[in-house]
Amino acid sequence: MKQDVVISSLAKKAAVPTKKNAAGDQLQDALWRLERLEAQMQKLSELVRDHAEDVDRLVRIVAEDRNTIRRQLLRKHHEQVRVRKHLRSNNSKVGLDY
Repeated sequence: MKQDVVISSLAKKAAVPTKKNAAGDQLQDALWRLERLEAQMQKLSELVRDHAEDVDRLVRIVAEDRNTIRRQLLRKHHEQVRVRKHLRSNNSKVGLDY
């Protein structure tokens, strides 16, 4: 991608007028610079948009992973609670037998 930008900018530099003596040449140079800036702004906007989409994707992935881990920890905790409850009920039954 970076190579494409470099190659396209080199191609555009070749189109720059070499003689800047006349007012028409200065106008052409100004127009060329303006077009170049507009193209750069468009490319920058695309890159920013792509970056934002990548960040959104990463945030979603992390949120899904976090939710999955939370559910696993919750299941493990519920299992521990069930085991403790079962042990308590068995211990109380054993205490009644004495």
